[in-house]
Amino acid sequence: MYLGDNARTPYGGHSHETIYKFTRQGIKKLFDEGARLVIVACNTASSVALRRIQQELLPEKFPDRRVLGIIIPTAEEIVLHTTTREIGILATEATVHSFTYPKEITKIYPGIKVYQQACPLLVPIIEAGELKWEGLSLAVKKYSDALLSLGSSMDTVVLGCTHYALIEDLFRKQLPSGINIVSQGTIIADKLSDYLFRHPEIEITLNRKEKRIFFSTEDSWRVRNLFELFYGKKVDIKKVAL
Repeated sequence: MYLGDNARTPYGGHSHETIYKFTRQGIKKLFDEGARLVIVACNTASSVALRRIQQELLPEKFPDRRVLGIIIPTAEEIVLHTTTREIGILATEATVHSFTYPKEITKIYPGIKVYQQACPLLVPIIEAGELKWEGLSLAVKKYSDALLSLGSSMDTVVLGCTHYALIEDLFRKQLPSGINIVSQGTIIADKLSDYLFRHPEIEITLNRKEKRIFFSTEDSWRVRNLFELFYGKKVDIKKVAL
């Protein structure tokens, strides 16, 4: 099951308390629909709300359920991509201001330098479906240049927002060819597979013959186009309220 809170996105400009509230509502909806394991597939929600969800919501209401984020799995893999041990993060304002990436990366690899650049214009443009708009390319160049100016030996850049994977080609055009661009899709999929292998008590409950269900808090042409961009084909959306 996938749930997109499209009526209230982007989350990146909201207060931490609002992001926590929205994330909690979305997770509870998925639990109510029968989910036993939820992946918070949003860097903003993972950086701001995940720890409180794990420490407050789960023990109190859902002790037999699990919620995982996507920042720590990314941090664990980052050393495989850098030789200079200087990396950059492109993300939303909320993710950058939470300092979750620097904290988690340096906790695992103390010698790595982490630079961050907030990109507040990108998600609204992507959500509007304007992927071919010249202004999007200019914004990508602006943020990429700003990030590179922070560290002269940076050799790796993390696209720290799931939306950015849709415009990875624009980042590749703006960043020097020697820069490793890390997008999270494959990392998170592999980490999830490993997690299920290590937690058979969850894995054995999963039925592999069920269908995929797509929930959204908004059903419009904009959201349907966005789902198609992410998923690669048209999907049936079930509108829900949180």
